[in-house]
Amino acid sequence: MKKLDLRKIWKHLYQPSARKIQVVEVPELSFLMVDGRIEKGRSPADSKSFLEAVQALFGVSYTLKFQSKLRKKNAIDYPVMALEALWWVEDGRFEISKPDNWSWRAMMMQPEHITTEMFAEALDQLRHKKPSPGLERLRLERFIEGPCIQSMHIGPYSTEPATVERMHAFAEKNGYTLANRHHEIYLSDPRRCPPAKMKTVLRHGVEKKV
Repeated sequence: MKKLDLRKIWKHLYQPSARKIQVVEVPELSFLMVDGRIEKGRSPADSKSFLEAVQALFGVSYTLKFQSKLRKKNAIDYPVMALEALWWVEDGRFEISKPDNWSWRAMMMQPEHITTEMFAEALDQLRHKKPSPGLERLRLERFIEGPCIQSMHIGPYSTEPATVERMHAFAEKNGYTLANRHHEIYLSDPRRCPPAKMKTVLRHGVEKKV
């Protein structure tokens, strides 16, 4: 059986330095995606729609992994990738310390050999095993992020603004303007990892100033 590890293939995108800000080019990749918006007065941690989306992403991702391993021809085993999310506001200015007006896109990268047929089969399996509103909003799509700046944030989510400020300062100093959406990649499970040791990749699209 062939082994595939996207975490190693894309190590520069998923294990950046915590000591410096890096400029990276993020190519077109395949993702499971769900879009939504944080309910008023809620945060990502207690948003029903966001938690349903996360459950759907993990459920289908693991189902696809097992499908891939059990194929009669060209069986491939691989680790499931980390949860990611794009965050933005529809109106006004995005502020990382004020999540109750955020829109979001929850995502998990998938290997290139995962087809729309495999996705449809996995979705159907989960609908019968464990129906969830999140499954009905799930899709498999290509996504290209392009030029970005990124850094590893170590610590609780509440201290992310300091890392974001460093990224903004780096962009300004090096002639970039922020573009697209704030991107977070959650490498640690907050239920098991001490807050001080949590690792989150923070990323943001950029454009060179004209």
